[in-house]
Amino acid sequence: MKSKSFKVAVALLAFNRPEKTRQVFEKIRQIKPPILLVSADGPRQSHPEDIEKCAAVRRIFSTIDWPCELVTNFSEANLGSYRKNSDSLTWIFDTVDEAIILEDDCIPEQSFFYFCSELLERYRHDERVMLISGNNFQFGHGLDQHSYFFSRYIHTWGWAAWKRTWRSVDLSMHRWPEFNSLRGLESLRLGSRSTRYWKGVFQNMYAGKRRFAWDYQLQLALFMENGLAISPSANLVKNIGFDQDSVHHKNRRHVLCNVPTSEMEFPLKHPPFVLPGFLEDQFISRFRFSLPRRAIRKARLFLER
Repeated sequence: MKSKSFKVAVALLAFNRPEKTRQVFEKIRQIKPPILLVSADGPRQSHPEDIEKCAAVRRIFSTIDWPCELVTNFSEANLGSYRKNSDSLTWIFDTVDEAIILEDDCIPEQSFFYFCSELLERYRHDERVMLISGNNFQFGHGLDQHSYFFSRYIHTWGWAAWKRTWRSVDLSMHRWPEFNSLRGLESLRLGSRSTRYWKGVFQNMYAGKRRFAWDYQLQLALFMENGLAISPSANLVKNIGFDQDSVHHKNRRHVLCNVPTSEMEFPLKHPPFVLPGFLEDQFISRFRFSLPRRAIRKARLFLER
């Protein structure tokens, strides 16, 4: 594990879950970032208990005990997860040029921060690379001797990026019809099932038939730019937010709930070429975007062994 001083800004997106937020904060405290950006949504009018819960979340950051510039973006009213998170990311990248980003239910290993820090520097000026993820959902499938692989798919339960990445995101999706008419997804050779899945997602979002979610627009930006995301060879961040307090994920039996983590080994072993991992992306396509229920159950059994 690296022990040198940590120099990258860390951002935390929070809301009304003080116990989970405190767990993430304790992980951040261990690496003592020089800048901590915290963005938190306000309480919902229909949930009076949110007033104290949101206040408890914000009090956590008064306990910072290392040299740190704390920058906050606290909403008085509730904006909702899509608007608040997308506004927060714009605010983050208006404030700093690069950042490591965590949500209040994403618990990282300590090596996640150093993994992101090293790769933010290595690929800072390589516009082929748009995002660094802390997630690995390969479940031991198809991994080789390198510390990470490149993918056409993003995972954002713990990630890092540069200002240039977020500037490429078109939240309004006004470029989607042209990209679709030019068969942009087909040109990426994602496979027929994955192409159908993403075309349906983006078209339904554009037509207002599906709720907007900033990570889908971020994925679309990566497709439009023919960009790549980095995924580690080991899962470095687990999502503990699958419960009744979650806005989106309430199923504790979901295969991606509490995926086991392990530390990254250093020095990193870099891939020799900046190319998407064909087998890894093929597995992700089947697993996440077109996987039959029986395969999901099989993956869950694998995790529980």
